[in-house]
Amino acid sequence: METKKGLLGWYFNFNLLYRIMIGLILGAVIGMVLGTTIEGEALQGVLSWFSFFGNIFVRLLNMIMLPLIISTLIVGASSVSPAQLGKVGIRIFFFYLATSAFAIGIGLAMGGIFRPQAEIAALTEEIVREATRTSIFDILLNIIPTNIVASIVNVQVLPVIFFSLVFGLALSYLRMSGDARIKNTADMIYSFFEGIAEIVMKMIKGVMQYAPIGVLGLITGVFATSGPRVVGVLGTIVIACFVAYTIHVVLVYAIFLIKMYGKINVRRFIRDAKNPFITAFVTRSSNGTLPVTIQAAENLGVKKDVYSFSLPLGATINMDGAAIYLGVAATFIALTTWGHGFNPSQIGIIILTATLASIGSAGIPGAGAIMLLMVLEAINLPIQSGTVAAGAYAMILGIDALLDMGRTALNVTGDLVVTTVVAKKMKMVDLSKLEN
Repeated sequence: METKKGLLGWYFNFNLLYRIMIGLILGAVIGMVLGTTIEGEALQGVLSWFSFFGNIFVRLLNMIMLPLIISTLIVGASSVSPAQLGKVGIRIFFFYLATSAFAIGIGLAMGGIFRPQAEIAALTEEIVREATRTSIFDILLNIIPTNIVASIVNVQVLPVIFFSLVFGLALSYLRMSGDARIKNTADMIYSFFEGIAEIVMKMIKGVMQYAPIGVLGLITGVFATSGPRVVGVLGTIVIACFVAYTIHVVLVYAIFLIKMYGKINVRRFIRDAKNPFITAFVTRSSNGTLPVTIQAAENLGVKKDVYSFSLPLGATINMDGAAIYLGVAATFIALTTWGHGFNPSQIGIIILTATLASIGSAGIPGAGAIMLLMVLEAINLPIQSGTVAAGAYAMILGIDALLDMGRTALNVTGDLVVTTVVAKKMKMVDLSKLEN
Protein backbone atom coordinates (compact mmCIF):
# COMPACT_ATOMS: atom_id res chain seq x y z
CA MET A 1 0.00 0.00 0.00
CA GLU A 2 1.36 3.41 -1.01
CA THR A 3 2.18 5.72 1.90
CA LYS A 4 0.73 9.22 1.57
CA LYS A 5 2.79 12.25 2.55
CA GLY A 6 1.91 15.83 3.32
CA LEU A 7 -0.29 17.66 5.81
CA LEU A 8 -3.07 15.01 5.75
CA GLY A 9 -0.75 12.03 5.36
CA TRP A 10 -1.65 10.78 8.84
CA TYR A 11 -5.34 10.73 7.83
CA PHE A 12 -4.95 8.86 4.54
CA ASN A 13 -2.45 6.37 5.97
CA PHE A 14 -4.76 5.38 8.84
CA ASN A 15 -6.99 2.35 8.12
CA LEU A 16 -10.21 3.53 6.43
CA LEU A 17 -12.43 1.16 8.42
CA TYR A 18 -11.03 2.45 11.71
CA ARG A 19 -11.58 6.01 10.54
CA ILE A 20 -15.21 5.23 9.72
CA MET A 21 -15.72 3.52 13.08
CA ILE A 22 -14.26 6.52 14.90
CA GLY A 23 -16.59 8.81 12.96
CA LEU A 24 -19.54 6.56 13.85
CA ILE A 25 -18.75 6.55 17.59
CA LEU A 26 -17.98 10.27 17.75
CA GLY A 27 -21.18 11.08 15.89
CA ALA A 28 -23.28 8.97 18.29
CA VAL A 29 -21.69 10.56 21.38
CA ILE A 30 -21.93 14.11 20.05
CA GLY A 31 -25.52 13.53 18.93
CA MET A 32 -26.65 12.19 22.31
CA VAL A 33 -24.97 15.09 24.11
CA LEU A 34 -26.53 17.68 21.81
CA GLY A 35 -29.96 16.03 22.01
CA THR A 36 -30.01 16.17 25.79
CA THR A 37 -28.48 19.63 26.27
CA ILE A 38 -29.91 21.76 23.45
CA GLU A 39 -33.51 22.08 22.27
CA GLY A 40 -35.61 23.69 19.59
CA GLU A 41 -34.16 26.04 17.02
CA ALA A 42 -30.78 26.13 18.74
CA LEU A 43 -30.43 22.36 18.26
CA GLN A 44 -31.53 22.55 14.64
CA GLY A 45 -29.02 25.32 14.00
CA VAL A 46 -26.14 23.23 15.34
CA LEU A 47 -27.28 20.10 13.53
CA SER A 48 -27.50 21.97 10.23
CA TRP A 49 -23.71 22.16 10.21
CA PHE A 50 -23.32 18.45 10.86
CA SER A 51 -26.01 17.52 8.31
CA PHE A 52 -24.25 19.70 5.72
CA PHE A 53 -21.08 17.58 5.87
CA GLY A 54 -23.11 14.38 6.10
CA ASN A 55 -25.21 15.27 3.07
CA ILE A 56 -22.07 15.92 1.05
CA PHE A 57 -21.17 12.25 1.52
CA VAL A 58 -24.64 11.05 0.53
CA ARG A 59 -24.64 13.31 -2.54
CA LEU A 60 -21.22 12.07 -3.63
CA LEU A 61 -22.43 8.48 -3.44
CA ASN A 62 -25.66 9.29 -5.28
CA MET A 63 -23.69 11.23 -7.90
CA ILE A 64 -21.98 8.06 -9.10
CA MET A 65 -24.90 5.68 -8.44
CA LEU A 66 -26.63 5.72 -11.84
CA PRO A 67 -23.44 5.78 -13.95
CA LEU A 68 -22.25 2.80 -11.92
CA ILE A 69 -25.53 0.88 -12.25
CA ILE A 70 -25.82 1.46 -15.99
CA SER A 71 -22.19 0.72 -16.87
CA THR A 72 -21.73 -2.32 -14.63
CA LEU A 73 -25.05 -3.92 -15.57
CA ILE A 74 -24.45 -3.49 -19.29
CA VAL A 75 -20.89 -4.82 -18.97
CA GLY A 76 -22.02 -7.70 -16.78
CA ALA A 77 -24.97 -8.72 -18.96
CA SER A 78 -22.95 -8.50 -22.17
CA SER A 79 -19.74 -10.16 -20.98
CA VAL A 80 -21.22 -13.65 -20.62
CA SER A 81 -23.30 -15.78 -22.94
CA PRO A 82 -27.09 -15.41 -22.63
CA ALA A 83 -27.35 -19.04 -21.51
CA GLN A 84 -24.81 -18.54 -18.73
CA LEU A 85 -26.43 -15.26 -17.71
CA GLY A 86 -29.76 -17.05 -17.45
CA LYS A 87 -28.32 -19.70 -15.12
CA VAL A 88 -26.76 -17.07 -12.86
CA GLY A 89 -29.80 -14.79 -12.97
CA ILE A 90 -32.30 -17.48 -11.99
CA ARG A 91 -30.21 -18.49 -8.98
CA ILE A 92 -29.67 -14.88 -7.89
CA PHE A 93 -33.36 -14.01 -8.22
CA PHE A 94 -34.45 -17.15 -6.36
CA PHE A 95 -32.16 -16.50 -3.39
CA TYR A 96 -33.16 -12.85 -3.20
CA LEU A 97 -36.86 -13.67 -2.99
CA ALA A 98 -36.40 -16.74 -0.76
CA THR A 99 -34.32 -14.88 1.84
CA SER A 100 -36.81 -11.97 1.83
CA ALA A 101 -39.72 -14.34 2.48
CA PHE A 102 -37.76 -16.00 5.30
CA ALA A 103 -36.93 -12.57 6.75
CA ILE A 104 -40.56 -11.47 6.95
CA GLY A 105 -41.27 -14.67 8.89
CA ILE A 106 -38.53 -13.82 11.38
CA GLY A 107 -39.89 -10.29 11.72
CA LEU A 108 -43.41 -11.54 12.44
CA ALA A 109 -42.01 -14.04 14.96
CA MET A 110 -40.07 -11.32 16.81
CA GLY A 111 -43.14 -9.09 16.76
CA GLY A 112 -45.12 -11.90 18.34
CA ILE A 113 -42.47 -12.55 20.98
CA PHE A 114 -41.81 -8.93 22.02
CA ARG A 115 -45.43 -7.84 21.37
CA PRO A 116 -44.82 -4.06 21.27
CA GLN A 117 -48.06 -2.20 21.95
CA ALA A 118 -48.97 1.39 22.84
CA GLU A 119 -52.03 3.06 24.31
CA ILE A 120 -52.66 6.05 22.08
CA ALA A 121 -55.66 8.09 21.04
CA ALA A 122 -56.60 8.88 17.49
CA LEU A 123 -54.49 11.64 16.00
CA THR A 124 -55.97 15.08 15.63
CA GLU A 125 -52.97 17.20 14.71
CA GLU A 126 -50.34 14.78 13.43
CA ILE A 127 -49.62 14.99 9.72
CA VAL A 128 -49.47 11.42 8.52
CA ARG A 129 -48.51 10.19 5.10
CA GLU A 130 -51.53 8.77 3.27
CA ALA A 131 -51.42 5.12 2.29
CA THR A 132 -50.36 4.52 -1.26
CA ARG A 133 -53.01 2.53 -3.08
CA THR A 134 -50.80 1.44 -5.93
CA SER A 135 -51.39 -2.22 -6.73
CA ILE A 136 -48.66 -4.83 -7.01
CA PHE A 137 -49.49 -5.18 -10.71
CA ASP A 138 -48.92 -1.46 -11.28
CA ILE A 139 -45.58 -1.67 -9.47
CA LEU A 140 -44.45 -4.61 -11.59
CA LEU A 141 -45.66 -2.91 -14.78
CA ASN A 142 -43.74 0.26 -13.89
CA ILE A 143 -40.52 -1.76 -13.98
CA ILE A 144 -40.68 -1.44 -17.78
CA PRO A 145 -39.80 2.15 -18.71
CA THR A 146 -41.74 4.06 -21.33
CA ASN A 147 -39.01 6.71 -21.56
CA ILE A 148 -35.56 5.63 -20.37
CA VAL A 149 -34.24 9.22 -20.45
CA ALA A 150 -37.05 10.32 -18.11
CA SER A 151 -36.31 7.35 -15.84
CA ILE A 152 -32.66 8.38 -15.59
CA VAL A 153 -33.51 12.05 -14.99
CA ASN A 154 -36.05 11.12 -12.28
CA VAL A 155 -33.67 8.52 -10.76
CA GLN A 156 -36.16 5.69 -11.18
CA VAL A 157 -33.74 2.90 -10.41
CA LEU A 158 -35.77 -0.18 -11.30
CA PRO A 159 -36.66 0.92 -14.87
CA VAL A 160 -33.01 1.87 -15.40
CA ILE A 161 -31.92 -1.58 -14.24
CA PHE A 162 -34.45 -3.26 -16.55
CA PHE A 163 -33.29 -1.23 -19.56
CA SER A 164 -29.60 -1.84 -18.78
CA LEU A 165 -30.15 -5.59 -18.53
CA VAL A 166 -32.06 -5.74 -21.82
CA PHE A 167 -29.44 -3.51 -23.49
CA GLY A 168 -26.61 -5.66 -22.14
CA LEU A 169 -28.31 -8.89 -23.22
CA ALA A 170 -28.80 -7.55 -26.76
CA LEU A 171 -25.17 -6.43 -26.80
CA SER A 172 -24.12 -9.91 -25.73
CA TYR A 173 -25.85 -11.42 -28.78
CA LEU A 174 -24.19 -8.88 -31.10
CA ARG A 175 -20.74 -9.66 -29.67
CA MET A 176 -21.24 -13.28 -30.74
CA SER A 177 -22.30 -12.29 -34.25
CA GLY A 178 -20.58 -13.92 -37.22
CA ASP A 179 -20.66 -10.59 -39.05
CA ALA A 180 -17.27 -8.94 -38.37
CA ARG A 181 -18.68 -5.43 -38.75
CA ILE A 182 -21.44 -5.99 -36.19
CA LYS A 183 -19.09 -7.80 -33.82
CA ASN A 184 -16.49 -5.02 -33.96
CA THR A 185 -19.13 -2.36 -33.33
CA ALA A 186 -20.51 -4.32 -30.37
CA ASP A 187 -17.02 -4.81 -28.91
CA MET A 188 -16.39 -1.07 -29.24
CA ILE A 189 -19.62 -0.28 -27.35
CA TYR A 190 -18.69 -2.84 -24.69
CA SER A 191 -15.25 -1.22 -24.28
CA PHE A 192 -16.92 2.18 -23.90
CA PHE A 193 -19.12 1.07 -21.00
CA GLU A 194 -16.27 -0.93 -19.46
CA GLY A 195 -14.18 2.26 -19.49
CA ILE A 196 -16.97 4.19 -17.77
CA ALA A 197 -17.18 1.47 -15.11
CA GLU A 198 -13.44 1.71 -14.46
CA ILE A 199 -13.59 5.51 -14.21
CA VAL A 200 -16.46 5.35 -11.74
CA MET A 201 -14.59 2.79 -9.63
CA LYS A 202 -11.66 5.21 -9.47
CA MET A 203 -14.02 7.95 -8.32
CA ILE A 204 -15.35 5.62 -5.63
CA LYS A 205 -11.94 5.27 -4.03
CA GLY A 206 -11.68 9.03 -3.74
CA VAL A 207 -15.20 9.43 -2.34
CA MET A 208 -14.54 6.83 0.36
CA GLN A 209 -11.71 8.94 1.76
CA TYR A 210 -14.37 11.44 2.80
CA ALA A 211 -16.56 8.72 4.36
CA PRO A 212 -15.43 9.18 8.02
CA ILE A 213 -16.38 12.87 7.97
CA GLY A 214 -19.69 12.14 6.28
CA VAL A 215 -20.46 9.36 8.74
CA LEU A 216 -19.87 11.66 11.70
CA GLY A 217 -22.22 14.25 10.25
CA LEU A 218 -25.01 11.77 9.49
CA ILE A 219 -24.87 9.90 12.79
CA THR A 220 -24.83 13.07 14.87
CA GLY A 221 -28.17 14.16 13.41
CA VAL A 222 -29.80 10.76 13.89
CA PHE A 223 -28.85 10.39 17.55
CA ALA A 224 -29.54 14.02 18.40
CA THR A 225 -33.11 13.86 17.11
CA SER A 226 -34.09 10.21 17.72
CA GLY A 227 -31.67 8.73 20.24
CA PRO A 228 -33.00 10.29 23.47
CA ARG A 229 -36.60 9.45 22.55
CA VAL A 230 -36.02 5.75 21.98
CA VAL A 231 -37.53 4.59 25.24
CA GLY A 232 -40.40 2.38 26.33
CA VAL A 233 -42.39 0.84 23.52
CA LEU A 234 -40.22 2.44 20.86
CA GLY A 235 -37.17 0.88 22.50
CA THR A 236 -38.95 -2.49 22.40
CA ILE A 237 -39.57 -2.09 18.67
CA VAL A 238 -35.93 -1.21 18.05
CA ILE A 239 -34.73 -4.18 20.12
CA ALA A 240 -37.14 -6.56 18.36
CA CYS A 241 -35.94 -5.41 14.94
CA PHE A 242 -32.25 -5.62 15.77
CA VAL A 243 -32.63 -9.03 17.41
CA ALA A 244 -34.34 -10.22 14.22
CA TYR A 245 -31.60 -8.65 12.08
CA THR A 246 -28.99 -10.51 14.11
CA ILE A 247 -30.84 -13.84 13.88
CA HIS A 248 -31.14 -13.47 10.11
CA VAL A 249 -27.45 -12.65 9.71
CA VAL A 250 -26.29 -15.53 11.88
CA LEU A 251 -28.71 -18.28 10.84
CA VAL A 252 -29.58 -17.48 7.22
CA TYR A 253 -26.40 -15.77 6.01
CA ALA A 254 -23.50 -17.03 8.11
CA ILE A 255 -24.54 -20.58 8.97
CA PHE A 256 -26.77 -21.68 6.10
CA LEU A 257 -25.71 -19.73 3.00
CA ILE A 258 -22.03 -18.94 3.63
CA LYS A 259 -20.84 -21.91 5.68
CA MET A 260 -23.14 -24.84 4.85
CA TYR A 261 -24.21 -24.08 1.27
CA GLY A 262 -21.34 -21.98 -0.04
CA LYS A 263 -18.55 -23.73 1.91
CA ILE A 264 -16.95 -20.32 2.49
CA ASN A 265 -14.96 -19.27 5.55
CA VAL A 266 -17.21 -16.91 7.51
CA ARG A 267 -14.34 -14.87 8.96
CA ARG A 268 -12.86 -14.40 5.50
CA PHE A 269 -16.21 -13.13 4.24
CA ILE A 270 -16.66 -10.73 7.16
CA ARG A 271 -13.26 -9.18 6.51
CA ASP A 272 -14.52 -7.49 3.34
CA ALA A 273 -18.26 -7.46 4.05
CA LYS A 274 -17.86 -5.12 7.03
CA ASN A 275 -17.07 -2.11 4.82
CA PRO A 276 -20.38 -2.06 2.88
CA PHE A 277 -22.20 -3.04 6.09
CA ILE A 278 -20.97 0.05 7.93
CA THR A 279 -21.47 2.32 4.92
CA ALA A 280 -25.07 1.12 4.48
CA PHE A 281 -25.69 1.51 8.22
CA VAL A 282 -24.84 5.19 8.21
CA THR A 283 -26.04 6.24 4.73
CA ARG A 284 -29.28 4.19 4.86
CA SER A 285 -29.08 3.66 1.11
CA SER A 286 -28.52 0.36 -0.67
CA ASN A 287 -27.94 2.14 -3.97
CA GLY A 288 -25.66 4.69 -2.37
CA THR A 289 -23.59 1.89 -0.86
CA LEU A 290 -23.36 0.04 -4.18
CA PRO A 291 -19.86 1.31 -5.01
CA VAL A 292 -18.52 -0.01 -1.70
CA THR A 293 -20.35 -3.34 -2.12
CA ILE A 294 -18.84 -3.80 -5.57
CA GLN A 295 -15.37 -3.15 -4.17
CA ALA A 296 -15.99 -5.79 -1.49
CA ALA A 297 -17.13 -8.30 -4.13
CA GLU A 298 -13.93 -7.69 -6.08
CA ASN A 299 -11.85 -8.22 -2.95
CA LEU A 300 -13.68 -11.51 -2.35
CA GLY A 301 -12.72 -12.66 -5.83
CA VAL A 302 -16.19 -12.56 -7.39
CA LYS A 303 -15.96 -12.22 -11.16
CA LYS A 304 -17.28 -9.03 -12.72
CA ASP A 305 -19.65 -11.14 -14.83
CA VAL A 306 -21.58 -11.95 -11.64
CA TYR A 307 -21.33 -8.93 -9.35
CA SER A 308 -21.97 -6.36 -12.07
CA PHE A 309 -25.32 -8.08 -12.63
CA SER A 310 -26.35 -9.23 -9.15
CA LEU A 311 -25.36 -6.30 -6.92
CA PRO A 312 -27.25 -3.51 -8.76
CA LEU A 313 -30.22 -5.88 -9.00
CA GLY A 314 -30.00 -6.78 -5.30
CA ALA A 315 -29.79 -3.13 -4.26
CA THR A 316 -33.31 -2.76 -5.64
CA ILE A 317 -35.16 -6.05 -5.11
CA ASN A 318 -33.37 -7.71 -2.19
CA MET A 319 -34.96 -6.27 0.95
CA ASP A 320 -34.37 -8.76 3.77
CA GLY A 321 -33.89 -6.03 6.38
CA ALA A 322 -37.00 -4.21 5.19
CA ALA A 323 -38.96 -7.48 5.35
CA ILE A 324 -38.01 -7.95 9.01
CA TYR A 325 -38.93 -4.34 9.74
CA LEU A 326 -42.33 -4.89 8.10
CA GLY A 327 -43.05 -7.88 10.32
CA VAL A 328 -42.25 -6.07 13.56
CA ALA A 329 -43.84 -2.75 12.57
CA ALA A 330 -47.03 -4.33 11.23
CA THR A 331 -47.39 -6.35 14.45
CA PHE A 332 -47.00 -3.20 16.55
CA ILE A 333 -49.63 -1.32 14.55
CA ALA A 334 -52.04 -4.28 14.65
CA LEU A 335 -51.65 -4.77 18.41
CA THR A 336 -52.09 -1.05 19.03
CA THR A 337 -55.13 -0.78 16.73
CA TRP A 338 -56.88 -4.14 17.11
CA GLY A 339 -55.47 -5.39 20.39
CA HIS A 340 -54.40 -8.67 18.76
CA GLY A 341 -52.00 -9.98 16.14
CA PHE A 342 -52.60 -11.70 12.81
CA ASN A 343 -54.41 -14.87 11.83
CA PRO A 344 -52.75 -17.42 9.49
CA SER A 345 -54.34 -16.00 6.35
CA GLN A 346 -53.18 -12.48 7.20
CA ILE A 347 -49.67 -13.77 7.83
CA GLY A 348 -49.70 -15.37 4.38
CA ILE A 349 -50.88 -12.10 2.80
CA ILE A 350 -48.15 -10.15 4.61
CA ILE A 351 -45.41 -12.52 3.45
CA LEU A 352 -46.64 -12.47 -0.16
CA THR A 353 -47.22 -8.71 -0.29
CA ALA A 354 -43.91 -7.83 1.40
CA THR A 355 -41.96 -10.15 -0.89
CA LEU A 356 -43.56 -8.74 -4.05
CA ALA A 357 -43.38 -5.16 -2.81
CA SER A 358 -39.65 -5.55 -2.26
CA ILE A 359 -39.25 -5.95 -6.03
CA GLY A 360 -40.64 -2.47 -6.59
CA SER A 361 -38.91 -0.65 -3.74
CA ALA A 362 -35.96 1.48 -4.74
CA GLY A 363 -32.86 1.20 -2.59
CA ILE A 364 -33.21 4.67 -1.11
CA PRO A 365 -33.57 5.89 2.48
CA GLY A 366 -37.07 5.32 3.86
CA ALA A 367 -38.28 2.83 1.23
CA GLY A 368 -39.34 0.45 4.03
CA ALA A 369 -41.87 2.99 5.31
CA ILE A 370 -43.60 3.00 1.92
CA MET A 371 -43.59 -0.80 1.82
CA LEU A 372 -45.24 -0.82 5.27
CA LEU A 373 -48.17 1.22 3.92
CA MET A 374 -48.70 -1.34 1.15
CA VAL A 375 -48.62 -4.29 3.56
CA LEU A 376 -51.10 -2.64 5.95
CA GLU A 377 -53.42 -1.85 3.05
CA ALA A 378 -53.31 -5.51 1.95
CA ILE A 379 -54.53 -6.72 5.38
CA ASN A 380 -57.29 -4.09 5.58
CA LEU A 381 -55.47 -1.89 8.07
CA PRO A 382 -55.08 1.32 6.03
CA ILE A 383 -53.36 4.39 7.42
CA GLN A 384 -55.91 7.20 7.42
CA SER A 385 -55.47 10.59 9.08
CA GLY A 386 -56.96 10.82 12.57
CA THR A 387 -57.01 7.08 13.32
CA VAL A 388 -55.20 5.07 15.98
CA ALA A 389 -53.40 3.20 13.20
CA ALA A 390 -52.14 6.54 11.90
CA GLY A 391 -50.84 7.41 15.35
CA ALA A 392 -49.01 4.08 15.62
CA TYR A 393 -47.58 4.57 12.14
CA ALA A 394 -46.39 8.05 13.07
CA MET A 395 -44.59 6.59 16.09
CA ILE A 396 -42.81 4.13 13.80
CA LEU A 397 -41.79 6.97 11.49
CA GLY A 398 -40.37 8.81 14.51
CA ILE A 399 -37.68 6.13 14.93
CA ASP A 400 -37.58 5.04 11.30
CA ALA A 401 -34.08 6.44 10.83
CA LEU A 402 -32.67 4.08 13.48
CA LEU A 403 -34.61 1.10 12.13
CA ASP A 404 -33.63 2.00 8.57
CA MET A 405 -29.94 1.95 9.47
CA GLY A 406 -30.14 -1.69 10.55
CA ARG A 407 -32.39 -2.89 7.78
CA THR A 408 -30.31 -1.23 5.05
CA ALA A 409 -27.11 -2.76 6.43
CA LEU A 410 -28.84 -6.16 6.35
CA ASN A 411 -30.11 -5.59 2.80
CA VAL A 412 -26.63 -4.80 1.52
CA THR A 413 -25.06 -7.71 3.39
CA GLY A 414 -27.63 -10.02 1.82
CA ASP A 415 -26.72 -8.74 -1.66
CA LEU A 416 -23.06 -9.57 -1.07
CA VAL A 417 -23.80 -12.96 0.52
CA VAL A 418 -26.01 -14.17 -2.34
CA THR A 419 -23.60 -12.82 -4.96
CA THR A 420 -20.58 -14.51 -3.41
CA VAL A 421 -22.31 -17.83 -2.75
CA VAL A 422 -23.80 -18.07 -6.26
CA ALA A 423 -20.44 -17.12 -7.81
CA LYS A 424 -18.74 -19.83 -5.77
CA LYS A 425 -21.29 -22.44 -6.84
CA MET A 426 -21.06 -21.38 -10.50
CA LYS A 427 -17.24 -21.43 -10.30
CA MET A 428 -17.15 -17.76 -11.23
CA VAL A 429 -14.88 -16.66 -8.39
CA ASP A 430 -11.14 -16.27 -7.93
CA LEU A 431 -10.48 -18.83 -5.21
CA SER A 432 -7.04 -17.40 -4.51
CA LYS A 433 -8.74 -14.22 -3.25
CA LEU A 434 -11.69 -15.89 -1.57
CA GLU A 435 -9.60 -18.36 0.40
CA ASN A 436 -6.73 -16.00 1.19
